[in-house]
Amino acid sequence: MANIKSQIKRVKTNKKANKANSSFKSAMRTAIKKVVLACEAGNKELALSLLPHAFSMIDSSVSKHIQHANTAARQKSSLQSKVNAL
Repeated sequence: MANIKSQIKRVKTNKKANKANSSFKSAMRTAIKKVVLACEAGNKELALSLLPHAFSMIDSSVSKHIQHANTAARQKSSLQSKVNAL
């Protein structure tokens, strides 16, 4: 454990940020999973209605520096191709 006051504060802040980022990542994965499940079920209308929310979550993760831009682009492309295949 750190003895320096500023480092103790950083540890505390990092834990809080980690919790928030983990929560956001989980919500993002859930949004992606809903689109994928709708595609697997063959429900194009539902998939199309869920797609914008998933895209916005993915874009937010990039702006919050939770994931890399190329990873987000790959995820969005994958989702879009699954929906287009219906």
